[in-house]
Amino acid sequence: IGDYAFADCTGLTEVSIPNAVTTIEGYAFTRCTGLKTVTIGNSVTTIGSGAFDSCTRLQKVIWNARNVQDFQDNSSRPFSGCDRLTDFVFGEEVEHIPDYLCYQLTSLNTIVIPNSVTSIGTNAFSFCRGLTKVTIPNSVKTIGNWAFYRCTGLTTVTIGNSVTSIGNRAFYSCTSLTEVTIPNSVKTIEFRAFEGCSGLKMVTIGNSVTAIGGGAFEGCSGLTTVTIGNSVTTIGGRAFTSCSGLTEVTIP
Repeated sequence: IGDYAFADCTGLTEVSIPNAVTTIEGYAFTRCTGLKTVTIGNSVTTIGSGAFDSCTRLQKVIWNARNVQDFQDNSSRPFSGCDRLTDFVFGEEVEHIPDYLCYQLTSLNTIVIPNSVTSIGTNAFSFCRGLTKVTIPNSVKTIGNWAFYRCTGLTTVTIGNSVTSIGNRAFYSCTSLTEVTIPNSVKTIEFRAFEGCSGLKMVTIGNSVTAIGGGAFEGCSGLTTVTIGNSVTTIGGRAFTSCSGLTEVTIP
């Protein structure tokens, strides 16, 4: 589907990309302001910049693409300006959630991540302030850098027991998050992973974590209780700086 192929088709309300399609070029559906639902077929591997840019009434995306290439930065993301997009459902064959896929979709409040997904990309859900609950299934091994950066509405995160790495600033400034349990599968909590989560009250760190990165929980002013697993050998600089409410730390 070529560049600007359906640009400004304002009467279009629904689009279903069949499985035969492998490429959607840049701005293919830009400014289709009547579009409400999009289904992406499982063979799509390449989506150009702004493919669905400024589809201002888009509410739901069903994403079946197994392995789309990562988007390089904010300017290349496909759903820029889709300010009413609330639901993002990933199909059962999806293996990777690309970098910047849902970046700054501020109305997004529901995501469904299936057990086929093994990795969540860099900035995949950054600034999705409407998200309140995320369940990361047991199939996921890595949570990328900045993956849920400044998701300020996020109150609950369930991290599956196959995750081995939580990336830099992955949950930075998720100010509504109240409790986090790091499962035993996790080996490293990277630099500033939970910095600025001021609503966080309790953290339990699993027994496989060997290193807590610098600034990992810095500025978590509501944090009162921390339990550190028995494999931790290194706690980085400023890891718990400005955790002014901290009253109890358990170190085996």
